Amino acid sequence: MLAGLGAGVLALLVAFFLGEPGVEDAIAFEEAGAHEHGAELVSRTAQSTGGLATGVLAFGVAFGGIAALVCCFVLGRAGRFAPRTTALLVSGAALLCVYLVPFLKYPANPPAVGDPGTIGKRTALYFLMMLLGVVLAVAAVLCGRRLAPRLGTWYATVAAGAFFVLAVGLACAFLPAVDEVPEGFPADLLWRFRVAALAIQLTFWTAFGLLFGEAAQRLLSPGARGAPGDPSPAVR
Repeated sequence: MLAGLGAGVLALLVAFFLGEPGVEDAIAFEEAGAHEHGAELVSRTAQSTGGLATGVLAFGVAFGGIAALVCCFVLGRAGRFAPRTTALLVSGAALLCVYLVPFLKYPANPPAVGDPGTIGKRTALYFLMMLLGVVLAVAAVLCGRRLAPRLGTWYATVAAGAFFVLAVGLACAFLPAVDEVPEGFPADLLWRFRVAALAIQLTFWTAFGLLFGEAAQRLLSPGARGAPGDPSPAVR
């Protein structure tokens, strides 16, 4: 959880300096086309500072704890990898399954994009795509392990990867599309916001993998020497 907090701090910096300008521009576009404005319960300043920090850091602590449990479960069961390498592999898998897979079908949208009346449907579809990403990744790993004795590690890995890509592609093709970008919304603003959202997740999961991996390596293999990917005494 501390590693998740540290990764969250770095992600917060990316969110503030890279993501917030796009949010401000999107809000300006939304307000320019609005005829009425309701009472502002939370000021924009509070949202972009304390609110943003609370959300990102809480996300970091929560997902850091979950990912750490997954690392502990996977260590020694997914190959003879050292704790540091295992943490990086789990972080990469989390980035792929939890964020990139749903992002392909339902990418992040800034304010002013999306119909408020469909937020429940869109949320359900997003979490369904996230669940499919995790389930299909687990299925691909199990498929690869079953094929390995017959095909060898290399061809089994290729086959499992092809299965995952094909299954995700079919899911993207059959799930309903969501296209609620208002007329006149700047395409470059939408692109910049989505790139920023991707950068935040990439920063978080990379930082978590490095921080937690280093801490786990020091704790579980304090006297280990050699390359980061070498099997550690704890794994043996």
